[in-house]
Amino acid sequence: MTPLQKSILNAVKRRPMTLRELQNNLQVDNSRLRTTVSAMVATGELSMRNGTYVPGFATYENAAAPNTIPCTLVKLAARFGFASRDDGEGDIFIPGRALHGAMPNDKINVKLFDHPRVEGSSEGEVVEVTVPNNRFAGTVCLSEDGRMAVEPDGCRDVKFLLAKQGSEGVHLGDKVGFLITHRGNRHSDHRAAVVEKFGSSDYASECAKAILYGRSVRQEFPPEVLEEAHAYDNATIDPAEAAKRLDLRGIPIFTIDSAETKDIDDAISLQKLDDGYELGVHIADVSHYVRPGSALNEEAFERATSIYYADKVIPMLPTQLSNGICSLNEGEDRLAFSCLMRLDENGEIRSYKFVKSVICSRVKGVYKEINALLEPEEGVDLTDLKTKYEAVLDQLPTMDELYRKRLVLRKARGAMDIESNEAKLVMDENGRCIDIVKRDRGTSECMIEEFMLLANQCAANAGRTNKAPFVYRVHEAPDAEKMEKLSATLLACGLNAKFKNPIPTQLELAALLDETRGQPIQIPVHTGILRSMQKARYAPQPLGHYGLVLADYAHFTSPIRRYPDLAIHRILTEMLNGVSASQLQRDFNEFAQQASEKSSKQEVAAVRIERDVEDLYKAEYMHNHLGEVYTGTVAGITPRGVFVELDNTVEGFVPAAQLCKGEPQVIDGVSMLDPLTGKSWMLGSSMKIQVAAADVALGRIDFEYMVE
Repeated sequence: MTPLQKSILNAVKRRPMTLRELQNNLQVDNSRLRTTVSAMVATGELSMRNGTYVPGFATYENAAAPNTIPCTLVKLAARFGFASRDDGEGDIFIPGRALHGAMPNDKINVKLFDHPRVEGSSEGEVVEVTVPNNRFAGTVCLSEDGRMAVEPDGCRDVKFLLAKQGSEGVHLGDKVGFLITHRGNRHSDHRAAVVEKFGSSDYASECAKAILYGRSVRQEFPPEVLEEAHAYDNATIDPAEAAKRLDLRGIPIFTIDSAETKDIDDAISLQKLDDGYELGVHIADVSHYVRPGSALNEEAFERATSIYYADKVIPMLPTQLSNGICSLNEGEDRLAFSCLMRLDENGEIRSYKFVKSVICSRVKGVYKEINALLEPEEGVDLTDLKTKYEAVLDQLPTMDELYRKRLVLRKARGAMDIESNEAKLVMDENGRCIDIVKRDRGTSECMIEEFMLLANQCAANAGRTNKAPFVYRVHEAPDAEKMEKLSATLLACGLNAKFKNPIPTQLELAALLDETRGQPIQIPVHTGILRSMQKARYAPQPLGHYGLVLADYAHFTSPIRRYPDLAIHRILTEMLNGVSASQLQRDFNEFAQQASEKSSKQEVAAVRIERDVEDLYKAEYMHNHLGEVYTGTVAGITPRGVFVELDNTVEGFVPAAQLCKGEPQVIDGVSMLDPLTGKSWMLGSSMKIQVAAADVALGRIDFEYMVE
């Protein structure tokens, strides 16, 4: 820094100054002063505020802040980035010049600016990369000077030159996995080498492989895990173990899943009593096979969840267990962990008990088929279906009856039923997406969900009342500030959303959900309420579940695909064995904490992967429908344009420039007005669009507005 620059900086640190005040204060040539000030603004050493100059973002001398803040870079674009503080205190905006080449998932130290450009915001500069992340997926492209380069996924307009060695046979548009082999102080100085070649970015399946690589998803099982799994090749249950258990093979137990499901971890039974019902929820006893200290357990802990995308699954456990000895396959004896519940004539839980059992599923039920039996269509021959379900057919009306009573109780307490608009991707034999169908939930899907919820509720109650270390599924009350913004948005939509208190009751939100269900405004309202909520997570404390309006809730019913379920099976087993509360505390306190943290983190990562991959396949499908015209619903409004959702759940973007001849005015975040033409578009309104572009590599779809 030159003496003049230092003098300018010292002057504006004392108080903001205009250019004339700086000239009078420093007694320097006007032309030289202007040139120096302009250069300092360009480098971030000065900022302009209300006509005066103040210290810029590159001048960090915030005495109130620690020297540096440990962070992780979570987002990177060509001109900015965001760092997430490791202490959980929020994100820090990092201007492009202050990134110094940091990459997503780098562990970094950040220094806060004394004078952020946006008053009250957190802005800073990367001063050190402590743990670099050099593994990425991306798309092969050309640099500005025409050389082969690669653009990392999720980092638009950031390009690294490719080293010649290792990039042979790589073509423009290929999806690749690469390593940063050399880092400079700027992103343009980084160099990369291709280590994996996936194929053309025109295909969603190749882009999906790249996503999995770039996010370091564990796809192959280590040799030691496979070695343990091979012990269960074509396995059957141990008769000696079965003899120790409650034998429920004489009860007509069965499963209900999707037709394509292979990892079946829950089964049900129901008996009508004079004074109510006896409901059995029977879960695969995975904890019997996956023991503490085993390679299977360590791998399951690290994965924490199975990942389902398109027509594929990356399982938490090897297939010998997930599709074999642990899967409750039709006609095969299996070890189970059963929750046996007594419910009164209104469907309320009176008592429950957990038992280790041995079961045999009578039939592999399918949602679509059960729905056909529960709600038969006129003229449809159900003879074959009735034959298939003959062993359990008499349970179906009773199950439907109990579910209807449970639904009344659920609505009475205000449990929220948010429409999620899930999509089913239809694939051809080559793995290409040829259709997208909105996934509708029928009676059987809702019925099974309710029965699983009951077992989950009992499991959490058992953990809490016995004061055992546990892994709870928690959903905390929403933030008052977010609820205030939600209320303002809903009021602008014409809805009665004046809440009595800063935090609305579940009944108030449930009423809004029901009021808009099936209406054009449903998509933005249901999505808005969902986004205003806290994220559900796992915790060792029984904090309750706001959305379900339950004091006790845990995940007990899917131990094949979720580690938290496996964890509490292990704890509940010890409780059944009579282990004291104090011993349980010693044995499982740390385990419950670690399982909660790891499972929450891995769940977030898995959900993001599943959504991002789904976007790829949606773009692939719409790429084959370029130029076609659809009518959709306005689902989101921003100053840049509007998001339109089609009936098949595909969402695309319409730029504001296509809609407005003048400067677009966004009103309360719910409508866009063109002041020149008077035209306006509102959340929930219909819009006729044409498919303009579909970028598979980015999972992005652009629509063109069609004037009606």
